[in-house]
Parts: sequence; structure tokens; C-alpha cells
Amino acid sequence: MSRLLLVRHGETELKSSKRLWGHTDVKLSALGLKQAERLRDRLATQKIDAIYSSDLQRALATAKIIASRYQVEVTACAELREINFGKIEGLNFEEIIQLYPEVVKSLMQRGPNLKFPGGESLDELSNRVSKFVDRLKKHTTEETILIVVHSGVLRTLICQLLGIELWHIYQFVPDLASLSILETYSEGAILSLFNDTSHLSDS
Repeated sequence: MSRLLLVRHGETELKSSKRLWGHTDVKLSALGLKQAERLRDRLATQKIDAIYSSDLQRALATAKIIASRYQVEVTACAELREINFGKIEGLNFEEIIQLYPEVVKSLMQRGPNLKFPGGESLDELSNRVSKFVDRLKKHTTEETILIVVHSGVLRTLICQLLGIELWHIYQFVPDLASLSILETYSEGAILSLFNDTSHLSDS
């Protein structure tokens, strides 16, 4: 495969930093747009050969802002959507504790078999993401690929490409508008940078 620049989208109008938004198609906020511009400037010296994004507008808008410096089209991928949180879409953690204590219990146990009520399971998310990983295999090791996604997808991608079990997603917590880098080789992958937000330091 290739060098992967993994970006989490910026802040949204409905506060993705505080509430769980999965399949709900929320827009970037003014702050989120500014964060995307900072990412664009941060990556200005990078050679980027292909750009993939979730087809949800918060990720797609982030990707298009970064892509504005390049002659590279953004490929929107439905398989890169955030996990469907079902009945807890839009809730914050305190609300989830009150309304769905069984979900909190599963989260605290950090098990790989978690399924959100009325939504997707981690296994279903992983199966979706694995289809995207198959796409990446067509790229060569000389290429640099930008991938703009959501927290759950980013963590799942890291686990799959590092060849570690899915429950490790709980050990990776990427911030909004963060940059992570995976170097991939035929023998495996190396996580050379994770959750870098230095480009946002004076936002």
C-alpha cells in the first residue's frame, strides 16, 4: 500500500466535540471550517496522490478544503461513514448514562461485541471499513493518500492496518481536526504520528 495521512473532520454546528453524531449528516461549524483550513496549510508541503473521504458532509467539506491546494479529486466513500449510533445519536455522555446505562456498561467493559441500540455494532463498522482497506491495496508504496473520516472509522482503520484486535479502538482517541500518519509496507504498518493538533495551537 502507501503512506496514509489520516484526518478527523473538524468541529460541527451540532458540537461533535460534545455529542455523538454517527450517520446524522451535520455540517462543519465556522470553527470547523477554520480547522480544515489549518489542516490544508499544515499539509501544504505534502505530496498527495489521492484523497478519500466519508460521504458525510462534515468529512467531505474538510477533505475538499484540504484538496483545494491540489489537482486531486476527492473520492467520497459511503463505507467510511461514522458508526450508526442508533438511539443514542446526538446525545452527550451524561444523557447516555441516564437513558441507556447498558450501553455505558458495554463501553466501560471495552468489549468488541458492542452494538448500539437501533444502530450498528463494532463488527459491522469493521466489516465496512475492511472494504475500504481493500481499495487501498491498489496504491503503491510510493503514493501518499489522504483519508478524511470520523473518530470510530479512523480508530478502526488503525487497528486493521496495524493488525491488532478491534478492542484496541478504545486506546486511540483522535481529536477533531487531528492528523495521524500510517506508513504501510508489505510486512505491515507503522503508526508514525497520532493525534497531532499542533496546527490548531493558535486557533
